This record gives sequence, structure tokens and C-alpha cells, in this order.
Amino acid sequence: MITSATTQQNTRQVVDGLANSADKAIDSTRNYANHALDVADEKIHSLNNGVKPALEKFSRKAEQYAHQGMDMAVNAKDKARESLSHYSAATTRYVADKPVQSVLIAAAVGAVVAMLVSSARNRNRY
Repeated sequence: MITSATTQQNTRQVVDGLANSADKAIDSTRNYANHALDVADEKIHSLNNGVKPALEKFSRKAEQYAHQGMDMAVNAKDKARESLSHYSAATTRYVADKPVQSVLIAAAVGAVVAMLVSSARNRNRY
């Protein structure tokens, strides 16, 4: 015959067993989650170690290209200055060698510019 005390004892044993199973499931899940986080952390560090050298290489290349660009700009400036100096000297020599012809050319260029400006003004009036 099953008594009330036996039923309570059986119920308590079932509840304790279920509680132990739940504790084991929680511990197992916690261990699995910790392991997954450890693996993810290792992968992140591995990726970081792989990306860092590539970023450093990219940075060095960008710096190298920036220096090359600045060097090219300095060279272009020097060449432009040299060309302007050459043409300025040639113009000065031409004016010194042929002053009358230089004045006539300047007057002709001035007359053409004046005609163009006058023509442009007349077009804008209509």
C-alpha cells in the first residue's frame, strides 16, 4: 500500500532528479558557451595578427606614394620655373636686340585685344 509519505518521498526524489538534470544541462550549456567564446576570441586575435601586417604594409606604401607625389610636384615646379626663366630671358634678349619691332608687335597685340573687348561689349548690348 502506498502512503502519503511514500508519495511525498517519491515526488521529492523526482523533483531532486529533475533539478540535478537541469543543473547539469545549465553547466553543460555554460561550458559550451565558454568554449565557443574562447574559440571566437582566438579567431579574432588570429585575424588581428593577420590584418595588422597588411595594414602596416598598406600604410608604408601610402606614405611612399605621398613622398613620390611631393617629389614629382617639386620637380614640376622646378621645371616650370626653369622654363619661365628661359622664356623670360629670351624675351628680354629679343626686346634688347629689336626694340622697334618689339614695340610694334606689342602695339599690334594691344590693338587686337582692344578690338576683341569692344566687339564683346557691342554683342552684350543687343
